[in-house]
Amino acid sequence: MAFSVPIRFPTPSVNRNRRRGARIGRTVRLSQAVRRAALLTVGCTVLAAAAQAQLAPAGQPQMNLPRTTLMAGMYRIDAQVASTNAQRQIGLMHRQEMPQHEGMLFVFEQPAVQCFWMKNTLIPLTAAFVTDDGTIANLADMKPLDETSHCSTKPVRYVLEMNQGWFDAKHIKAGHKLGGEAFRRAP
Repeated sequence: MAFSVPIRFPTPSVNRNRRRGARIGRTVRLSQAVRRAALLTVGCTVLAAAAQAQLAPAGQPQMNLPRTTLMAGMYRIDAQVASTNAQRQIGLMHRQEMPQHEGMLFVFEQPAVQCFWMKNTLIPLTAAFVTDDGTIANLADMKPLDETSHCSTKPVRYVLEMNQGWFDAKHIKAGHKLGGEAFRRAP
């Protein structure tokens, strides 16, 4: 990253006028503040990139996310929780398989229309778009490696991805309510 900061050097006419000298001093102080801000921005960018790199190497699935237990009627779901932008971007990419009772819960800061695709995702999935209280707004079956967008029908804060066919086999449809700590904490 390159940037230029104008620095004015005193001239004989400036030395005769103290007011001009004061202005030059402020210009230099301002440019130092700009330099500090730029360095801080670069430092934060490097730290953010390093934090994202710790999640999962490129082309590798992320397997060590926090977990939560969800309930769909009498069925228990062991769900990994993707709650940061970096975790949500990777999601279930590069997985060769996923146990039937497991899934991934995507948690967003605010309810919004959420759209998902299957880039670099090797297993067929069903996305359940879930409201703050745990109610399934709609379900979407998604094919591996398909970049078609699948969206919620209304604003939701949660999306639960499970193996395709899991919801059908359990007779769980839109309107069904999921249980779990995540839905009790939602504002």
